[in-house]
This record gives sequence, structure tokens and C-alpha cells, in this order.
Amino acid sequence: MKTAEYGRLLFGLSAVVCGIVGLMWHDSVLWQVAHMTPILLSTPVAWCLALAQVGGGLGIALPRSARSSAIALGVVYALFTLSSVPGMIAAPADPGSYVNFFEQLSLVCGAFAVFAVTAARLGLGVCTLSFAWAQVVYLQYTASLVPTWIPPSQVFWTILTTIAFALAAIAMLINVRAVLAMQLMALMMALFGILVWVPRIIAQSSNLSNWSEIAENYLMTGAALLVAAYLGGWRISSGPSSEVGQPE
Repeated sequence: MKTAEYGRLLFGLSAVVCGIVGLMWHDSVLWQVAHMTPILLSTPVAWCLALAQVGGGLGIALPRSARSSAIALGVVYALFTLSSVPGMIAAPADPGSYVNFFEQLSLVCGAFAVFAVTAARLGLGVCTLSFAWAQVVYLQYTASLVPTWIPPSQVFWTILTTIAFALAAIAMLINVRAVLAMQLMALMMALFGILVWVPRIIAQSSNLSNWSEIAENYLMTGAALLVAAYLGGWRISSGPSSEVGQPE
């Protein structure tokens, strides 16, 4: 099935970019996890996490290694998710840690969709609901990301996409048109990357935060496509003649 294949390739390529950018940019979540270990181990841990993303991202593109690579990536992004918990405990009123927590959790859902698709659907639904909440909390910042040349206004598109996230979350949580909701959300997030982050990278190619943002944006896009594909009844078969998209 092409949706599953595209989702795996997008997820894998984005993981590779995240791993590379994480090593170069020491404000990334990769280093947040590394700094939770003893100082002598922080750099080796960061390298291991980055290499796991690169290797897992390359491996998930191949049917033969997709399952083991999905596990590796799921573990890495689970660690990234847990790294947000201390911030949530230290400053429970600060929404930033919660936003990061659910963004990383959505990646775990994408990686583990092949093993527990119902849990992945529910988890992604909760994460998507948090995306809508985050856009309400950071309304002005989100609106500032919308290109000014798109009519009718930045606030209009912020409100519309917030509603879209909320409706997609409801569809996933109650499992009504959930596959379509994930596919449409993936399309919307893919457009975010093209319209918001690509121009920023062109304008400031040396700014590593822009590269990190677009990689994570497409990781979440790939996660939505993967959960949609497996929820729709497709799996990865292993073997010399295996293909993505074999019916269950």
C-alpha cells in the first residue's frame, strides 16, 4: 500500500535529519535526554541516540528491517517523551513542556503502530487534541508562522487549523472515519512544512532550529500516515519478496 510506504519513508528520512541536526544543535531534545545522565556519559549517550535515529530511520525504509527499526525509534522517542516530565513537574503551569511531551509521544505512536495499532490510534488522538490546545495557548505565535501572503488572514488559518486538529482528534478517539482524519491531518501538516518551514530554511539556512522544526513536523506527518495505514488493515511482511501494504 502506497500510504504505508510513503509514511515509512517520510518517517525514516525525518528521523535521519533529526539525528544529524540533534548532534549539531545542542539545544535539541536529544541533548536534554543526554544531560539527564552523568556528565561523563552525556556525550556518548547523545551520540548513541543520534545514531539510533539515523540507523533506525534508514532501516525503517526497508521491509526486512522495518520492525526492528521501528522498535529502536520508538524507544528513542519514548526517552525524548520522558525527558519532558521533569519540566512538567518543576513548572506545571508552563504549557511548553506539555506541548513537547505530546509531540514526542505522537512519534512513539507512529513507531509502534505496527505492534499495537489501537493503542497508537488512541495515543495519537490524545496527542492531536494537545496540538489543538497548544495552538489556542500559543495563538499569537502560531498565527505569526502563517505566511502573510495567504488570504484572508493569519488568525483565520490559525483558528481553522485548530478546529481541524480538534475534529481529527475526536475522530481518532471514537474511531469514526479515523483513517481519513489521520490522512487529512498528515496532508495539513505536510503543507505546514512546505508553507512555513521551507521558506524559513531558505531565508535562514544556518539556523538549526528551523531544520529541527521541519524534521519533527514531517516525523509527525509520517507518524499519522503510519498509524492510518496500519489501522486500515495493512502490515509489513518480512522475507525476500515482502512488500508494504499486504492485507491482514
